[in-house]
Parts: sequence; structure tokens; C-alpha cells
Amino acid sequence: MSRESRLKSHAGALGFSAARIARVDGDWSAEADRLSEFIAAGHHGSMTWMETSLERRQAPTAMWPEAKSALVVALDYGPDHDPLTTLAHRRHGNISVYARGADYHGVLKKRLKQIARHFAGETGEEVKVFVDTAPLMEKPLAARAGMGWQGKHTNLLSREIGNWFFLGVMLTTAELEPDAGESEHCGSCTACLDICPTEAFPAPFQLDARRCISYLTIEHKGPIPREFRTAMGNRIYGCDDCLAVCPWNKFAQAGRERLLHPRPETTLPALADLAALDDSAFRDVFAGSPVKRTGRDRFVRNVAIAIGNSGAPELTRALMPLLDDANDLVRGAAIWALARLDPARFAREKAAREASEDVGHVRAEWRLGAQSDEPET
Repeated sequence: MSRESRLKSHAGALGFSAARIARVDGDWSAEADRLSEFIAAGHHGSMTWMETSLERRQAPTAMWPEAKSALVVALDYGPDHDPLTTLAHRRHGNISVYARGADYHGVLKKRLKQIARHFAGETGEEVKVFVDTAPLMEKPLAARAGMGWQGKHTNLLSREIGNWFFLGVMLTTAELEPDAGESEHCGSCTACLDICPTEAFPAPFQLDARRCISYLTIEHKGPIPREFRTAMGNRIYGCDDCLAVCPWNKFAQAGRERLLHPRPETTLPALADLAALDDSAFRDVFAGSPVKRTGRDRFVRNVAIAIGNSGAPELTRALMPLLDDANDLVRGAAIWALARLDPARFAREKAAREASEDVGHVRAEWRLGAQSDEPET
């Protein structure tokens, strides 16, 4: 059995859904140009680390010059139901499917390290493993390996496993025989573009992260722009809409990895309970979960906006303590939500609180109340 076949067999034995090989020591100028255009357009928003590491991201060999080949692995995490049905449960929070189980970084990296150690011991070659935590263009690399192609929503698609899967990469100094790359098979379909709640795709195969609910709820560190708040609905961590409607998911299978199965605290949690979390409770509830990465303050900011979208005046009670929260993001979101749910109560609280608020964007929330969320012109 060849080295390539042994690598893929080992990956399959460890539960990976697919494993493919690509060479990394070729010409990456086309991929580098697309990334540079994304940054130049400002579509990365406040993710400054993408800009500061741009040079090292432009090719795998820019990060590790000695690398010759890559093993790319995929691990399914697909839901066993239509995840968009949870958007109708407005008194509960909707957490992206990928974040409902354990943190995938640890799950994938542990298994990739097993493969890497075995391969290094067998061949004497150098190896490094990566799971979404280094300046590496995993999706273009996976496309070169024939794992799939980047669809019009910019996520990786596969004709074998849909688009509900995580990617991991092992780079090596070994010169391995690559698999054939994959071409694009989206055709005339625009389902992923059409369903986006915030119109985050300026064109097919282009994403403006500044408009993306996943970016806004996870990466964005400031107040959620007013023009996107209503569109967020009850999405408090991520957004699955563009993935969920992809026709290629007819080939997807429900995730088999037990650690990635949904945990009770991430499956339709009650907004009132989430609004009551302090920092310690947040850390306890979401220990070992990707949700923990946002921190309590940004998460409760998202929860307050979801409460404002709930149409449930009884949730006003959960908002009231947040008006006095130590964090200004939370206070601002709670003010907006109160204005939406209970205008009379908002008017009373505004009269009592506006003059004493010393943070500018929070004072603006008192001033604007529930005014139109359309962008100002």
C-alpha cells in the first residue's frame, strides 16, 4: 500500500469523512489575488489579523517554505433535521449547528496529530497540523485536493458530503502524489445568495463579512449596526441559512462524531435564561463549546437583540437588569430591545436614565429608541 493510501486509510479509521492530498509547492497567485482583493475591499471588517498576516496567508509555503504536500481531512457535523426550523422559536436562541457540540478545534486536532505522528515516525518527514488557527487558506487548499469547491456562499461544497463539515490539514515535507482538484458545480443556483438575511454577498463567490450575521454575532466587538438587528431574528451565535439551503446537502449525512452532537445548553436555550448569565455562569454553561470564544458580554449583547426581535413583551422582565449592566454593549442592546417590546416602559426608563449615561453610543440608543433599522443615507 502506498504512503498516500495509508494516510487516507488511517484518516478513515479515525472517523474522518474524507481525506485527500494536494501539493502546496506550486503557483498560488490566483488564490492570493482573491484574498488580497477581499482585504482591499474591507470585506474582512474588524478581523485585522487577516490583514496583518496577509503575506503569510498567500500560499502555504509562505508560512512554511519547506512544505511540499498536504493531507486535507473532513469531518461531518451535519444536523439530523432542518436547522432553519429553530428560527421560528422566537423566545429561544438559535445557535449555529457547528457550535452546538464540543469545540471542533480540539476534536480534529487530536486525531490529526495521531496521523501526523504515525506518518512522521514511518517516513522521517517533517509534519505540522492545522485546524482553522493559522494563516492557511484551508478552503482553496481543500479544493486543490479535490475535496470540493468554494460555492457562491464561499464555503466549501462537496458532491459527496454536502457542506456540513469541518476541515483539517496536515502539511508535510514529503512529496506525495496529489489527487485531482475539483471544479465548481453550482451552476445557475443562487439559493444561498437569495436566503441571506442581510444580503452579505455583493456577488456570487464574494462575501462581505461586515454584513454577515456569523461575523456580527461572533467576531464583531462593537454594537451591532442597527440596520442588521431585525434581520438577526433569534440568531445569537452564527447563521446557518446559506449552508442549510444548498441543494448539494442531499448528499450530506448527519454527523456521526458523538462529541460534536448538540448539547442541551445549545439546543434552543431560553433567551430569558441566557440574559441572566454573568461571566462566571457563562463560562460554566459553555465550557468546552465554541460559543465561549465570544465572551459573555458580546453573547448577551446578541441575546438582548434576539429578545427585542421575539415579539414577546413578557421578556421585558429579562431585559431590565441589563439596563444596568456594567458592559456598554449589553446596555445599548437592551435599550433597543426594550424600545421594541414595550415602548411605554422605554419612555419611562429613558426619562430616568438617559441623562446619567456617559457612553456615547449607549446615549444614542436612548435617543433613537426603536427607529427604523434602515441604514442612514
